[in-house]
Amino acid sequence: MAGFTEGALVKKLMELNPSQQSIQTLSLWLIHHRKHHATIVKVWFKELCKAKDNRKLMFMYLANDVIQNSKKKGPEFGKEFETVLPKAFEHMKRFDDKTKEKLGRLLHIWEERGVYDKLQITAIKSAFNSMRDYNRKPGTPPPRKKSKIDNEKKKERKKSETEVEVDGTKELHVTLSPRTPGGDPPETEELIKALMDLENTASSDAAVRERIASLPPEVSEVSLLANLADRSAADQLSVAVNEAATLLADYNGRLQAEMEDRRRLLAMLRDYTIAQRQLLQQAQSTLEDYKEKLKKICAVRAEVKSHISNLPDLTQLPDVTGGLAPLPSAGDLFSLHH
Repeated sequence: MAGFTEGALVKKLMELNPSQQSIQTLSLWLIHHRKHHATIVKVWFKELCKAKDNRKLMFMYLANDVIQNSKKKGPEFGKEFETVLPKAFEHMKRFDDKTKEKLGRLLHIWEERGVYDKLQITAIKSAFNSMRDYNRKPGTPPPRKKSKIDNEKKKERKKSETEVEVDGTKELHVTLSPRTPGGDPPETEELIKALMDLENTASSDAAVRERIASLPPEVSEVSLLANLADRSAADQLSVAVNEAATLLADYNGRLQAEMEDRRRLLAMLRDYTIAQRQLLQQAQSTLEDYKEKLKKICAVRAEVKSHISNLPDLTQLPDVTGGLAPLPSAGDLFSLHH
């Protein structure tokens, strides 16, 4: 993934568009660079305040995507965004009812999902409530608490929820517009380590497989028990059976763990591939833009060269004989004056 700089972040925020792919791609990039969470949130809020009104809601959707989908990586973004979200909601107090409704829905989802605790939600809501009061016309009653329309909206919201598994537990992820991705891409180092861990797997343990293959047939064939001649032979077979059972149980456990590791690696490869494909598309788009810019610059350069070749050389002036004489120096002009 591309290296992080504050300038690169500003550029990406300026290029952000409301499409699902654009927000997902930038969200994945931010989560990948989560060690810069303080700078990321600071720049996010600064650019939110500078953005045009029709782009501000898009910034909120980006924050939501990062906050919810970075939880399994760590709490850094949730804590950092908490410091600026009240200001962000207060900043957007002049917006229309449709935008306020979407912001209210976002707050409700955070509260419902436990993204923030009650005290944190209350702090954010205080800015939101003042925003609603600011826009309410004098004499109009406060918004109703519940209605049939509210219930319909709740049903509609549930349709936009996706259940995903995070660290072994299932949780609901909000699917606002645009949708949020189901998984975070692993860092390259994590992927390399997971691949290296599979170099010494149970299925490739030839020594254990050879031990299992060399087990005597008596330990797995009930019909051979009739060949036991005395108690001593039976005791010896019992020991061999117990050892074989322990060996196979341990090996089966290792094989089961290998299967889980391979499933996890498959999921990591899928998420990594999706992220790389998205970044590839973004890089291709950026490359096309800069190719076009280069084309325009080259055209200007060609025109400049053409104009320069047609301009007169003012460093020389014609003399009385028709030839070219150099321009007089400052000393010559001074002596002529006197």
